Amino acid sequence: IPESGHKYYLQFTTEDYKSRENVGSCLATVLYPKTKSPPAVNIKCTYTKDQKQIQEEDNRLYKKIRHQTKPIIGNNIPDSYGNIEPALEPVWALAVAGSSYIMWEKSTENLGYFMAQVKSVKQWIRKDHFLEFDYTVLLHEIPTQEIISCQMRLTWLPGRPLKVKYFCASENQGLEYGSGMESGSAAGILYERGANF
Repeated sequence: IPESGHKYYLQFTTEDYKSRENVGSCLATVLYPKTKSPPAVNIKCTYTKDQKQIQEEDNRLYKKIRHQTKPIIGNNIPDSYGNIEPALEPVWALAVAGSSYIMWEKSTENLGYFMAQVKSVKQWIRKDHFLEFDYTVLLHEIPTQEIISCQMRLTWLPGRPLKVKYFCASENQGLEYGSGMESGSAAGILYERGANF
């Protein structure tokens, strides 16, 4: 679209991050605007995995984290051999979901991102039922091969959108700020702009 940018039509399947089982198929249109704004996406998915089962898995993950006796603190997830301690798998799963929002907002038609590592994570104990974590995540930028460091604050309660606030720094770009909300499961995605932290 000459005045707007390039539009792409996609068909793809989605998979459960941990089990790698197919959980649905999607059709999407993606418009990369000529401006620096995030891509405009229209997506429709048909899920093969029962939504009740997804909610049960979210609740199990939540309870596993909630029943920790001390706040979770971790570094270098995965380690240099690609291993993740079983006790840190839940915070890794939340980091994957939260960093996907950052990658979504930073991606352009010519740049993409993968989460390379959780450099550090610290859980905040709250008086309400929400889970809250501060992360430092390293994103691998493709095709430049640059590693981008992002500070991310993530707040989550099952059945509610995952809230993500972040800022990223790179040698060439300086600081970039953003914030939003993302669903905490495979049930869908909701984004919303908000204040930075």
